[in-house]
Amino acid sequence: QVQLVESGGGLVQAGGSLRLSCAVSGRAFSTYAMGWFRQAPGKEREFVAAISLSGRYTDYVDSVKGRFTISRENAENTVYLQMNSLEPEDTAVYYCAADRHAADRNWLVVTSITEYDYWGQGTQVTVSS
Repeated sequence: QVQLVESGGGLVQAGGSLRLSCAVSGRAFSTYAMGWFRQAPGKEREFVAAISLSGRYTDYVDSVKGRFTISRENAENTVYLQMNSLEPEDTAVYYCAADRHAADRNWLVVTSITEYDYWGQGTQVTVSS
């Protein structure tokens, strides 16, 4: 069973920064398209950012473009989410996810929540005003 473990969440003031990490178990990390999602209280889980197998291609929800950066280090089985200029509206539990069906489609960036196979347990991000 593939395990995803997020870390790096916490409490930060508006305008601050956090870097989330997601460590993925197993030997197939380089074949997974990866993504970050978030869920605020009382709201549905939403897409935040996604990255292709090699890291060359990325996509973001409009509300975080220019502030968040997704990256991955395949040699370390880890995907990151650098979050700058944080706003109170970014407060949520952040989840990373892996799509094991990307195979050799190096260009694939997956934004649909239903396409992901594996999920982490989430890490809380709280941004105070």
